[in-house]
Order: sequence, then C-alpha cells, then structure tokens
Amino acid sequence: MSDWVLLGLIAALVTLLLLTVFGFVVYSGLFTEVVVSAGSPPVSNITLAYKFRVGPYGESGQLFTDGCSISSKLYSIGVYYDNPHTVSPEKCRFAIGRILSEGDAKPSEDQIKQFQKYGFKIFSFPAPSHVVMATFPFTTPLSIHLAVNRVHPALDTYIKERKLCAHPRIEIYKEDRIYFVCPLARQGDFYVPEMKELERKSRAAAAETEDAQTDITGADTTSETSSISIEATTDSRDTSVATSILLPFPASRGREEADNRSEHSYSESGASGSSFEELDLEVAGDGEGAQGLLPDTGYGGNQQVTDKWTKEPVAAERGEE
Repeated sequence: MSDWVLLGLIAALVTLLLLTVFGFVVYSGLFTEVVVSAGSPPVSNITLAYKFRVGPYGESGQLFTDGCSISSKLYSIGVYYDNPHTVSPEKCRFAIGRILSEGDAKPSEDQIKQFQKYGFKIFSFPAPSHVVMATFPFTTPLSIHLAVNRVHPALDTYIKERKLCAHPRIEIYKEDRIYFVCPLARQGDFYVPEMKELERKSRAAAAETEDAQTDITGADTTSETSSISIEATTDSRDTSVATSILLPFPASRGREEADNRSEHSYSESGASGSSFEELDLEVAGDGEGAQGLLPDTGYGGNQQVTDKWTKEPVAAERGEE
C-alpha cells in the first residue's frame, strides 16, 4: 500500500513539474500571435552606446551583458546587418548596446563617459519614417529565444510577399516588450561607422576586382583581334597575288554581307521594392505603446542582394541578454 502511495506522490510531482514548465513557456510567449505590419514606427530618434562585432550572432549575448552591467536601467538594442542564412556566421556583422536617450532628450555626460570607459562607442539614429515592425512579449529570458524563432520568419514572409527592401533588423528590449523594426527607407542612417567602413572597403575591393577582370578580358580580346586581323591580311594578300597571276584583267567582286548580330544584354531586375503608397500602412496599436524607442532607418540596397536582411528566411539564434 505504501508503494502505491509513493508512486502516486511521484506521479503528482512529475505532473505538477510538467504543468509548471508548460505554464512558464506559455507565459514566455509560446502561443502569442505574431502580427507584422508596415507603417509609422512607435519609436523616435535615439542616442545609443554600442559595441560592433563581426562573428556569430550567438556572441551578442555577452555584449548585452556588458551593457547591462554598466547600467541596468537603460533599454537594450541590437542591430543585425547580415542574413545568417546566406552569410557565414564568422562574417555576420552586428552592433549591440544600450539606449542612452530618446527623442529630444540628451544623454548625460556621465553616462557617455561611463560607457566609453568600457569600450562602447556613441552614435545616434534618426527617427524612422516607414518600417516593417512586430512585437513580442518580453517576460522571461526564454522570450528572447521564442521571439527569434517566431518573429523573424514572420518578418521574412511579410517582406518577401510584398517584395520590400527592409533592413537592417533592429531589436529593442523595452520593459515587457521586444520591438522588431526593419526600416524601409534611409537604411544607411542605421549603419554605425564601423559598418559603413566595412561596406566602403567591400565596394572598393569589388571595384578593383572588376577592373582587373576587365583589363584581362580586354587584353585577351585585343590579342585575339590582332591575330585574326594579321591572318586575314595575310590571306587577303595571298588571294590577291594568286588572282593577279591567274587573271589577266582584274575582276570586280561582290562583297559578302556579314551577319552582324549584336548580343542584347537583358538586365534582370530583381524583385522591385514596393513603394510606401502601395502598402496598407498601419500604425501599431493606438500609438501610445512605445513612443520614442527607435530612430529612422534607411539603406538603399538592391533587392537581389540576399546577404542582408531582405527576403531570405532568417532564424538566427542569439545569446540571451
């Protein structure tokens, strides 16, 4: 009889434990509906202290911890520039930090010096005009992992279906919500100086490679043309001499018409970005929720480029804050 009682207690404890875990996961946002919309963002211009890194997004967790250890009262922000589905983890670029001020407020000199002391840089983002956005509950550390695996695929689907150019991915952790913001215009304003420098070097390297290939191709073409010209001239001279010997009088010849076919290069336009007017612009909620959170974004990117956050599905795992 005592054995049955013991088994019953064990079963009750296991059941209670499972219910507790299930309740925790539900509280973290397991069944929360992810709603993606496009319109005016619930954020304003901000000044942030950040650290820039190149590497796996999973390393962002330590940077979040670094910022939180300096000031736990400020809100966290993460800016992710590359699509981890198309860019190798060691080449992904991101900036993690804390929001020092929002809107018309100015950050204090003491805060700036404190963050700079620990290697953080100071930068400002303008208020975004149009964005693709979504929110997710931020109630437990597990909420971060649920949000990353649920919100990013929803954003990808929304952006791909409407053929939008929306990047980078910006995450703001404020109170009990995580705000996901993808700028539709002026994306370059959300590139921190280190990111802009990497982009500049990348473009310069690509231009040099293209010039080198052009020079090599041009030299080969010139060489082949000269060879053909010499051979044609030699053949022409041989034919002329032979004709003058065989024929007592020069014969008039008709010229054969060459088949001049020009190769048409058709420019394959990628998915052209929809204009703001074509979108059903929506304002999230009643506009009261998260005012003054984030700045305006913009980056004139090509829609065919999938290295950045444009159209490919993304579900990068990131470290906990």
